[in-house]
Amino acid sequence: APGSGPEPPSLPASGGAARRRKRAAPAGAVQPAKLSRAELYKPPTNEELNRLKETEDLFHSSLLRLQIEELLKEVTLKETKKKKIDAFLHEINSLLSAIPETPETELTDQAWLPKDVKVPFLQVPFSVKGRFHFMPPTELKVVGSYLLGTCIKPEINVDMAVTMPREIFQDKDNLNQRYHRKRALYLAHIAQHLSKQKLFGSVKFAYMNSNHLKPILLLRPQGKDEKMVTVRLHACPAPGLFKPSRFYPSKNNVRTAWFMEQSTPKEGATEPPTPHYNNSILCDTVLLSHLQFLSSAATDFPGMKDGVALLKVWLNQRQLSKGLGCFSGFLVSMLVAYLLMKRKIVKMMSGYQVLRSTLQFLATTDLSVTGISLVKDVDPSLPVLDDFHQAFEVVFVDPSGLVNLCADMTASKYHQVQFEAKCSMEILDDRMVDGFQALLMTAKPILRAFDHVFHLKHVSKLQGACKKMQLLNELMDRGGNYVAAALPFIVSLLARGLSGRALLVAHSLPQIPEWPIDAEPPKHKDVGPLTFGLLFYPDFAASMLEKGPQADHPEALDFRTFWGEKSELRRFQDGSIREAVVWEANTAYQKRLIPEQIVRHLLKLHADVPESSICYVGALLESVISTGKEASGTGEEAMVSVVRSYDDLSRKLWHLKELPLMVTSVQGVHPALRYTDVFPPIPMKPIYSFHTQIRTKHLLLPAEEKPCPAYITPLKMICHMEGSGQWPQDKDAIKRIKAAFHLQLAELLQQHHQLVCRPAVTHTDVYKDGYVFRLQVAYHREPLILKEVVTPEGMLKYQDTEESQQLELEIQHLPYLTSSLHGLQQQHPVFGSTCRLAKRWVSAQLLSDNMSEECVDLLVAFLFLHPAPFTPPSSPQVGFLRFLDLLATFDWKNNPLIVNLNAGLTGEEVEISLEIKNKFVASRSRLPVMFIATPKDQWSSMWTQEQPSAQILQRLIVLASESLRALEEQLMDPLKTQDVKLVFRPPLDFYDVLIHLNPKQIPRHLESVDRPLKSFSRGVVKNSTAEKILFPVVDYDPVQCYLQELRDAFSDLALFFYDKHGGEVIAVLWKPLSFQPQPFKVSSMKGRMVTTLNDKLVCVPNVEAILEDFEVLGEGLVKSVEARTEKWTI
Repeated sequence: APGSGPEPPSLPASGGAARRRKRAAPAGAVQPAKLSRAELYKPPTNEELNRLKETEDLFHSSLLRLQIEELLKEVTLKETKKKKIDAFLHEINSLLSAIPETPETELTDQAWLPKDVKVPFLQVPFSVKGRFHFMPPTELKVVGSYLLGTCIKPEINVDMAVTMPREIFQDKDNLNQRYHRKRALYLAHIAQHLSKQKLFGSVKFAYMNSNHLKPILLLRPQGKDEKMVTVRLHACPAPGLFKPSRFYPSKNNVRTAWFMEQSTPKEGATEPPTPHYNNSILCDTVLLSHLQFLSSAATDFPGMKDGVALLKVWLNQRQLSKGLGCFSGFLVSMLVAYLLMKRKIVKMMSGYQVLRSTLQFLATTDLSVTGISLVKDVDPSLPVLDDFHQAFEVVFVDPSGLVNLCADMTASKYHQVQFEAKCSMEILDDRMVDGFQALLMTAKPILRAFDHVFHLKHVSKLQGACKKMQLLNELMDRGGNYVAAALPFIVSLLARGLSGRALLVAHSLPQIPEWPIDAEPPKHKDVGPLTFGLLFYPDFAASMLEKGPQADHPEALDFRTFWGEKSELRRFQDGSIREAVVWEANTAYQKRLIPEQIVRHLLKLHADVPESSICYVGALLESVISTGKEASGTGEEAMVSVVRSYDDLSRKLWHLKELPLMVTSVQGVHPALRYTDVFPPIPMKPIYSFHTQIRTKHLLLPAEEKPCPAYITPLKMICHMEGSGQWPQDKDAIKRIKAAFHLQLAELLQQHHQLVCRPAVTHTDVYKDGYVFRLQVAYHREPLILKEVVTPEGMLKYQDTEESQQLELEIQHLPYLTSSLHGLQQQHPVFGSTCRLAKRWVSAQLLSDNMSEECVDLLVAFLFLHPAPFTPPSSPQVGFLRFLDLLATFDWKNNPLIVNLNAGLTGEEVEISLEIKNKFVASRSRLPVMFIATPKDQWSSMWTQEQPSAQILQRLIVLASESLRALEEQLMDPLKTQDVKLVFRPPLDFYDVLIHLNPKQIPRHLESVDRPLKSFSRGVVKNSTAEKILFPVVDYDPVQCYLQELRDAFSDLALFFYDKHGGEVIAVLWKPLSFQPQPFKVSSMKGRMVTTLNDKLVCVPNVEAILEDFEVLGEGLVKSVEARTEKWTI
């Protein structure tokens, strides 16, 4: 937070000096301290030397060190807060010891509890033996992170262990949830008493880490301090109550007959082990010993406190630290203590080193294969690690040798932690990335971290899954929690089905919110929908084939049972006959959704989860860029066919022998030729009846009475001619020579390849395969010749002119950018589609004229080249969400965006990027508001030179953060309808005038976000490639012509906004400055009228006349002009 830094120490100064200094310093500026010469040159102290050495060895820069110190200041508790919390704890202590006893009753007779308190426990089955009465606790102890000082904001939790007296327990309380129910009743009675006290703002129940066997009581202070702290009361048994050996992972403590409510147990049936149940009781017995263990680790080890705080922030940002089976702060503290015990960490280390060492350990150790244990001295009677591995997916044994700290964690969740740790280590070692920002300041919500996301809408369906997968033992062990029982099996099922495609299959952690004490405890289904994330290997995610084992191998049967009737015998090219599964998919879009087919198929087959319960939101957004009526594809195939046609044409140009000079290179510059055109061109042929023909010139003109013909975009390409002494050195002469080349190219292409061409002075249009290519001849020295200026003294000098810069852009920079991005598409197959979604969104916000296409392409390229802390996107949707996030959160004001295209900043990349940053800061005010640097364009940010302006960028940022919020809300809530097009419909109430257009004259009408139900026949036939045709009308969009006229006439009075992809509205904003009355001048009367103001003649805009002009200028195109006069007055 700004201003949270340390205060500068104030120096005593003599009166006069102090007064003088006060006058000079502006408010709030830190003044340099005046030091005597001796002090200035004093050798550094030992401590300073150590700090410098440490910074040099550990951190990339002293900046990282300062950032981490600031962060720790932000999240740690202040002393004043601690005093308040301590006082609160003392009061709770005295209240708890004064709670009255109750008479003894049967466990099932709960009538002694008043009606306004419900037992915080799902008592299923209800009948259970045993008796209960309340007695005040024998001991109260604060345990957990508060005492260790590793508590971090924003949620300050203080854990208190309340020891239940021995007398309320009986012999067999370890069986059939008796202990758990007594614990719940004990807390219910405490809750009932404390809720009457004025001291508390709220008294509520919650499940500890959402494990419903372990309710806890939450107490918050009264009044404005309510948010300050949450005290969590954990009831635990008197020490020595249970014999530990009863709770080994292989022992049973829940009887099948009781759980199934049968009267007598089956003959000779063995009882299954109940490790999770046993673990939940053992946890309560070791609370205090864990505290002692951690505090001995933390003594004389200041780095541990900082390191654990950083690790907690790291886990919070990755949504790993809350819910059933989470990687909690307590677990991380124990892990640090383990590394200390194993000497992987020493007490000299700083917080940052603790963070690094722990991440390194997590990245390289798989606890689901080789567990770890905190036991110091081996005791032969204790269970060994293998016993734990048989009972649990992830193993980390506590110092007592009895408790598995990771009991509820699924292997999948641990693999996710491991994956995150690996990524984080790479980020810390990569000097190009701001590690602090990526690791500790960037949230990684599941929607932006994973390529595809799907929800299991109704978790109650997992009851059926438990039946189908025969998980009765797991259900008993988990106390009937079918979500916890089925989840590990569901995840490993999916992981096996997607093994070649997905690098990671992760799931959200089931979480149950707290509830008031007078409400019934939440049921298992109250965890709400479960969310799963898939992270793909980009090369294999979309493959259509699952190749199985050979038919005669024993594994073939297993493969068949796993895939069900989808599996069939196939013969492969190498002659082998194998089991295989082939998925149906024709277009790139459908191939990307093969994982969805797999998920639905496997969950239906093995877990009885119906299709309707799965809400797959991996590719919902792509409908916005799909073309044609049937939503089968999103245009990737159309794009490939354009590029194929272009490649063929460039080959033909290279082989033209009859030209006086050779064609040295052909380079595409149109976005379609780098796969980023929002709607790729479709092959078309004109229908003559929709045009009037000019016979003499073989030309077509659009007919007035018919709808405007479909838009045909010219695909521009640059033909570089070889240099030669014959080229003239005069700019006008060069233009003439180029015109001659255009004529000759057209002639030769017509002769040799029968292509219909239309030459013009500046280019030649070629009609090929139903596309129109626009060839522009270039001569590499021309920009240089355009820069020549002769000074009055007759000297020749070179200086940039607008004309020369424009030409350089067209024939050098744009082709280079296009080929670089074309290359990026080859590495990342979804790059193009992500760009198209991003541009479609910018255009839908009516801002496409205020931000160049190249600029959007570069922003998206940044996401693929510098994805930290994520992995490069493997689905267009996740790429688009990150694009919105980049727009909304990047600090445009203080940082340049450096896009390392083609890894062009080689070798000294760190130095170069630092140099760019420093130059940027030095000359910030002269640079464009959005500054994008690339290897070939480090200082000028040529694609954002003119636009966006500061106001437009501000508007983009607001729109992006709003769109992101709305989209994430929609995509994460599977129970509502998902109309993702919402963020593609711009708010129009922001504008002053709306010009409504006649859809008949909008050539790209079908590209609008909400497809029009009916549209007009546009006078072209698709996909027909005739040889002899009249040349179609190219690049004709009446709306763009109209916009150009409006801007020419009224740009000083208003701004015009339009969605070029089929928008039906032009939105107008008045410029506030032009509405201030100006002195009457004959020269500046355009669009203004004269009135008198305070006896002076002034002119103001003549709005009525201007609105009339809008209609007159657009006659036939404009349907109506709607003036929103409530925002301004005429």
